[in-house]
Amino acid sequence: MGADRDRDDDAVLLRAVTRGNQAALATLYDRHAGWLHARLTRRCGDPETVREVLQDTFVTVWRSAGTYRGGESGGWLWVIAARRLVDAQRAQARAERVEYEPATAAPSAEDRVLAGLEYGEVGTALDRISPELREVLRATVVDGLTTREAALLLGIPEGTVKTRAMRARRELRTLLSQLSDGGMPLGDLA
Repeated sequence: MGADRDRDDDAVLLRAVTRGNQAALATLYDRHAGWLHARLTRRCGDPETVREVLQDTFVTVWRSAGTYRGGESGGWLWVIAARRLVDAQRAQARAERVEYEPATAAPSAEDRVLAGLEYGEVGTALDRISPELREVLRATVVDGLTTREAALLLGIPEGTVKTRAMRARRELRTLLSQLSDGGMPLGDLA
């Protein structure tokens, strides 16, 4: 019952933020900044980046509170924060590459994974699965949400998240196997 009340309170605060209420944003910040900071710190060891991402998260909330569609506000905030962290890490990696430009620098594991998600065989395979399966994978794998958080964010039951994640992984395995065996040309979007 307390969680439902907090979610309702957050929804009221977000509607107030949409109307430009700075006090509502401050209340949201006080309520959520602590756990967001802790989760971001687990993903990033640089305290300055974590502080910047946290600030950018709440700037984004200020600008886009109107896009909140109800449901678990914590999940919605975490998606924003996780995306801001990925953006910050990409920008930092780009700046370091430009600044140092070592000829033999190997991309980090995260950069390889993200590039694979967007441009490699994984990205090609992701484009071929249904949007419902793809959004569950992005929420649970890329954004790092729990099954419960993904269910609340996507507005579907937890069991549906689990089923879709299992189906998506199975379809991705099949597609990646076909792509790596050369059984399906990369340009074929059938």
